[in-house]
Amino acid sequence: MAVLSEILPVEAVLLDAPAADWRAAVRRAGDLMVATGAATDTYTAEMIENVQENGPYIVIAPGLAFAHARPSPAVLRTGMSWVRLAAPVEFGHEANDPVELVVGLAARDASEHTAAMGALARLLADPDTARALREAPTPQDVHTILGGGGAPAAPRKEAARGGDLHKILTVCGNGVGTSLFLKQTVEGVLDRWGWDRYVTVEATDTISAKGKANEAVAILTSREIARTLGDVGVPVKVVEDFTSATEADRVLRDTYDV
Repeated sequence: MAVLSEILPVEAVLLDAPAADWRAAVRRAGDLMVATGAATDTYTAEMIENVQENGPYIVIAPGLAFAHARPSPAVLRTGMSWVRLAAPVEFGHEANDPVELVVGLAARDASEHTAAMGALARLLADPDTARALREAPTPQDVHTILGGGGAPAAPRKEAARGGDLHKILTVCGNGVGTSLFLKQTVEGVLDRWGWDRYVTVEATDTISAKGKANEAVAILTSREIARTLGDVGVPVKVVEDFTSATEADRVLRDTYDV
């Protein structure tokens, strides 16, 4: 699995970039992945189309958008980009606008970038590190901080089956970006609780989630995707900030009434 420093090179970091609107902001992130050989211009268009079709669910935290689309032939290799905007732009998100940071992801499949996503989730979950990233004066400074994400997380072992194994689904439009980010945050809370032996978390897309809902005790997702899913027969819990362990903790406590 790729680690963060391997798929987000310093050349893919752009600071204080002008953007007239959210499309221009996403295009900035896409251009960097094109320039570093991760994707083609077609993938940039696919990222914009993703927001047009599914809404601004990619705005996963206050001020932060995670731009991506489904794996496609337009992805040449797994890669990421980092764009700090000169002025915030509106994506249309009810809770997390305006956006000042756009992180781009081009993934060849749904698993290759798991370790990098885990490292990024851990970094952004730490308030001091998140602030340092937002205030970093140069691309090299950003890259140095990102390189401090620690070793990739060890593969999670299947929970011991002393009793029922519960499943939680984290869902986004494509199943490779924001849902995986939320999965990392939720797993961190479950590990802290000591519940990782009893609850497994699966990241998936909206189409697959409807078929898998009967396997889960709950679905965790954005407000936009919750509307798309509708009634799937299990509780659908909205998470506004995918980087917040505090919010994930609250949603899990509500799910299990603890």
